[in-house]
Amino acid sequence: MQNKNYLSSQGAIDLTKLTRLYPAVVVDMHGERAEMSLEWAELYGDKVTLCAYVLVFDFTPPKEEKKERIVLEFATKEALMNEMQEVAKFFHA
Repeated sequence: MQNKNYLSSQGAIDLTKLTRLYPAVVVDMHGERAEMSLEWAELYGDKVTLCAYVLVFDFTPPKEEKKERIVLEFATKEALMNEMQEVAKFFHA
């Protein structure tokens, strides 16, 4: 992949070193915040408080313990999906 910088609300994100990109939700489970998959939220979301939708840009090399990530937060699933469509354009260009 050539030098591709995605301009997000948190600034430019260099997609050339991206190892994983995934959507998720942040939930409050009895005072603890946890990141869960969208599928999990659809199945069990009524049992927890949904805090935000997130798009995670993970740059952590395989087998590394120290996480290198940028997380973008969204108030709605629709906003998350719109952002994912914008990011997808960089991979199909």
